[in-house]
Amino acid sequence: MSLKNKRILITAGPTWVSIDSVRVISNIATGETGILLAEKLQNLGARVTLLLGPVDTCCLNKKINPALSYLNHRPSRRKGGIKLLRFRFFDELKDKIIQELKYKKYDIVIHSAAVSDYKPVKTYSHKIRSGIKNLRLGLVPTEKIIDLLKRIDNSIILIGFKFEPQAKKGMLIKRAKELIRAANLDLAVANTMNKNKYYAYILDNYNHSYGPVFNKKDLVTKLADLMGGDLWKN
Repeated sequence: MSLKNKRILITAGPTWVSIDSVRVISNIATGETGILLAEKLQNLGARVTLLLGPVDTCCLNKKINPALSYLNHRPSRRKGGIKLLRFRFFDELKDKIIQELKYKKYDIVIHSAAVSDYKPVKTYSHKIRSGIKNLRLGLVPTEKIIDLLKRIDNSIILIGFKFEPQAKKGMLIKRAKELIRAANLDLAVANTMNKNKYYAYILDNYNHSYGPVFNKKDLVTKLADLMGGDLWKN
């Protein structure tokens, strides 16, 4: 299908979960893949909304528009361009993506955000004082946001991501299949860093695999080709 005027929602970047009033647990995701996807798809004529986490995009790529800076938390849209919504915490992302899907119509959702898998059992409303020896934090699993999305709107094309450090092809394909089944995905991207080398495979819900691709720009190009082609007619 042509991507012109298709409404696409993309999530990107890490999430925070609170430990106390000033401390959080997060991860080192940059949001780069989601940002590159947003720009690529917008250039192909799609109407893109980007839900972006706490990253400073100006440090990622000189070609990324400064309007996507971490300092810009207010919703904004470049003229004819990307609508930007910011989040920091897990609950903020969950609430915003649910609101977007409940009250707006999207054709494609690309969930590339690196969502927190765990949160503290207890969140302290005050700052925990420093100097405590052997401070222990209990963690419990967070809700899987991606599992909610097709329940809200079953008509969307849903694309998810799975990162597995130092994984080989067999494990990546296995994890992609598991994610497709668990979240009712149309397409999954399984990616890894192995000996400082990036590569990824794309798998659809008909068990077709594509790849490997060896950098994020090539991944974005391949995903855009699949979304703009005949993949969804299978």
